[in-house]
Amino acid sequence: MKKLTVVIVNYNVKHYVEQCLHSVERAIEGLDAEVVVVDNHSHDDSVTYLQERFPWVNIIANNHNSGFSRANNMAIRQTQGEYVLLLNPDTIVGENVLRECITFMDEHPDAGAVGVKMLKSNGEKARESRRGLPTPMTAFYKVCGLCDAFPESKRFGKYYMGYLPWDEASEIEIVSGAYCMVRRAALDQVGLLDEDFFMYGEDIDLSYRVLKGNYHNWYLPVRILHYKGESTQKSSFRYVHVFYDAMLIFFRKHFGQMTFLLSIPIKAAIYFKALIALLQMSTQRIRKMLGFTVRKRGDKSYYLFIGHQQHLDDCRKLATVKGLDADFLVGDETTLPQGHLDRLEELKKKDCVYVVYDTEAYRYQTMLSIMETHHVENISLGTYSPQTGMLITEEEVM
Repeated sequence: MKKLTVVIVNYNVKHYVEQCLHSVERAIEGLDAEVVVVDNHSHDDSVTYLQERFPWVNIIANNHNSGFSRANNMAIRQTQGEYVLLLNPDTIVGENVLRECITFMDEHPDAGAVGVKMLKSNGEKARESRRGLPTPMTAFYKVCGLCDAFPESKRFGKYYMGYLPWDEASEIEIVSGAYCMVRRAALDQVGLLDEDFFMYGEDIDLSYRVLKGNYHNWYLPVRILHYKGESTQKSSFRYVHVFYDAMLIFFRKHFGQMTFLLSIPIKAAIYFKALIALLQMSTQRIRKMLGFTVRKRGDKSYYLFIGHQQHLDDCRKLATVKGLDADFLVGDETTLPQGHLDRLEELKKKDCVYVVYDTEAYRYQTMLSIMETHHVENISLGTYSPQTGMLITEEEVM
């Protein structure tokens, strides 16, 4: 039996999976671990691309899009790891993360699942890192806006558990599916992911069943980056429909006995939210038809490349070919431990900045630490991999 099984589900994001796998490769060094990528019938040649570059990864190629839950279950059934990590493809894992999570679970045999501190691309902490059980009233406070209005309230803000400290291990109720390390013994007891959830909601359901199995769920203050956590079009009608339909599935499954009168405000809030999203979409279309356009974030982007001299020479060529407004800073963890922070005041004055770190000059955990320590709204993380010759940001791959 392996100590750890890492499962990544891919659908048309091969370059993000590639970056994720490079970070995972560093993080599993010295661990008895296996990595499985389940491809949900991508149309970007993901399977061939990843097989050629990662012969040590077991790749399962589905002949149709089976959904997130079913794809994960396929990998879990074929593996033997004592712990199973469900990991989103658009993440970067710090070198220390897997080892610290395993150590914690080894020392806490009643820990059923563990989540971590997820960062957005600009270093901001993602609220989804800690969540409470969406009971009918907790969900109602979220969809009606009280959670956002009182984020640190133990009553109104329980959905994101904003009252918990960020830098201490804490018991939580729901572990995000973007990074969920779960004990296989717990899965054996409570069952795998519920395949009724095609996308969204499956992590809530699994976390709740783990709690019902007399295990505890934990948040640990170790960092990963979740690139796409906020780039999903959450104002789109499709997102609202899929996300809140999953919430209704969860309610019917776990709160099926709640009274009809109690269910009315929940459903009303969900449908109201969907209606607002539809109106927003219609307004955006009308504005576009009338010629009112909103400048995209990348229209005035500035790139600061930081790394080894020989790699910056390649970055200069890339910047020239792509027409990037860019500057270049020679340094690594030893010679420039603060990275871009030495030029922070200058960068704050710019419209949109990507600080692009050479992945052979800086560890991933160092990049994430720098971004979180001095989180600035207009400054986002990018990476340049000398292995692939690619620049990756939240917005683009080039």
